[in-house]
Amino acid sequence: MKRDKIVVIGGYGHVGQIICKELALSYPGKVFAAGKTLARAEAFSRSTDGRVQPMEIDIREAPDSELLSSINLVIMCLDQQNTAFVQACLQQGIRYIDVSADYRFLSQVERLHPLAVSNGATAVLSVGLAPGLTNLLSLQASRLLDSTEEVHISLMLGLGDSHGKAAIEWTIDNLRRNFSTMKQGKEIHHSSFTDGRKTNFGDTLGFHTAYRFNFADQHILPRTLQVPDVSTRLCFDQASMTRLMALLKRFGCLKMLNIPFIRDLAVKLFGSMKIGEPMYALKVDALGKKQNQPAHAECFLQGSHESEVTAKVAAALAKQLYTSTELSHGVYHIEELFQYEFFEEALHGIARMSSRVNVGNSSIRLQ
Repeated sequence: MKRDKIVVIGGYGHVGQIICKELALSYPGKVFAAGKTLARAEAFSRSTDGRVQPMEIDIREAPDSELLSSINLVIMCLDQQNTAFVQACLQQGIRYIDVSADYRFLSQVERLHPLAVSNGATAVLSVGLAPGLTNLLSLQASRLLDSTEEVHISLMLGLGDSHGKAAIEWTIDNLRRNFSTMKQGKEIHHSSFTDGRKTNFGDTLGFHTAYRFNFADQHILPRTLQVPDVSTRLCFDQASMTRLMALLKRFGCLKMLNIPFIRDLAVKLFGSMKIGEPMYALKVDALGKKQNQPAHAECFLQGSHESEVTAKVAAALAKQLYTSTELSHGVYHIEELFQYEFFEEALHGIARMSSRVNVGNSSIRLQ
């Protein structure tokens, strides 16, 4: 059986649909929108005039080996409870991309590196905005310095943007959770939406205070970039909403999100909220040395429609994995195989990146 199918699991969802449509422009009829509800996959397929095909897959069940034998590449847009499906793919030598954001799961996939190597498979994790572009901008900022001691990532999300239900649920759940990071080899405990840091997002957006949040990149980059101190923070384009969340956290009100009906209400509220712009902004501050002087590298990225950017990154990566015959086998995070420049063409018109380095008293804008 010919192994030529591209299967997007969750392909009829918010991000998955964009990925499917993008890939179907290059590979019509070979892209499959998959999920446990065949009727939804079929309805989406009809809306594409058959360029995207439907497929029924329930990732909670053991995948059919005959089905897997026809698949070249899987793009996973759903959260998984365990790595059984990923293992089945890697054992078959299937190439694999994951756009999920939960490091507890991604860390389990990392351990499958020997399995991927032994079966000639390539898996790429941290594909999207955060983690993903945050990783690539951190790599870019670190490369601008001779040595890097700290990386501080700040993410601004627009409350006028549309986000998938799974992404909203992940954000709501992490508002109330504590987490730990490693700093210079020591475990440091944090509480989400505390430890605010004022960040300059650039000339048009100016300064905003962003707060600690449990994005996966800060767990990944100390190892992949060999930087001892990495932090990630979150804010919203509406500063009043950011301040409100910080106050609710300070007074313990966000603990109420542990109550199921309040959590569900918060998910619906965020899903219907359209009080800001459909935008996002990333800012990476890397601190270290250049030419034996203290230096500060800054990378900025701004754009609109976070879901589209996530999908464009995933689709560009998918095309490379689908066509390349010279892939490194194993499990990797995106910054271990690629640099931001690889995605510039795919992001043209929907993302603007710039960077500068401050060495001593001088500043050099690079883009």
